[in-house]
Amino acid sequence: MGRLRTVNLAVPAEVGKRDGLAYSLWLPETASAGIVIVHGAGSCKESHHDFARAAHAAGFAAIAFDQRGHGESEGPMDARALDDVAAMARVLRERIGGPEAAIALRGSSMGGYLAIVAASAAGAAAIVAICPASAEGLRRGLQAGTLRFDANVDAVDAVLAGHELQPAVKALRAPLLVLHAEGDEQVPVQHSRELAAHFGSEGSRLIVLPGGHHRSIQHDEELQAISLRFIGGALRGGSAPGSVHD
Repeated sequence: MGRLRTVNLAVPAEVGKRDGLAYSLWLPETASAGIVIVHGAGSCKESHHDFARAAHAAGFAAIAFDQRGHGESEGPMDARALDDVAAMARVLRERIGGPEAAIALRGSSMGGYLAIVAASAAGAAAIVAICPASAEGLRRGLQAGTLRFDANVDAVDAVLAGHELQPAVKALRAPLLVLHAEGDEQVPVQHSRELAAHFGSEGSRLIVLPGGHHRSIQHDEELQAISLRFIGGALRGGSAPGSVHD
């Protein structure tokens, strides 16, 4: 019989709320850079704790939070959707060295959209967007009631109407990594291919994976490592330390 191995998973250093937003914070012993993790529609922060642990193991601080209308955060999603991403970036900076600390955003689906359009407000030095939803698609889902979270529909619709992805991608000054599965049944891969034609920042990349589905990339360990290498290169001028290697 083989030996049993005990695996001790990293746990958040802090769990709390800021202005009604519930978050979990992951802090290595030393970290000068951090990642804000933005979940998708109908999801929650706990669904992305695997990536937070991977970031922690690679030497990054990380914060995952429930968007309004989700999880343990207070109130419906509203006009503060972009400001909330920036607010979580401020919380993370407070913990790792102040306003000059380097921060990246990593978002999935609706979170990918928000990571791109909130990048400037958050002062992001790198962005990873996984199968990013379009403003038009999100507006359709919001109006049809197929997005399963509590929202002030008019307020969120106004945010979406005012922030289209293609001009936002073109205006980015931080490098953007877009990951998309060809088999995505919710957000067509062509959407990300069209975004790639508008990359405005040096070092931006599109990686399209064969097969898969809308959620398959989020939790794939190899693709998480690719994301962390990309972020490490942008935030530190080189590869992330620890378990992430080329």
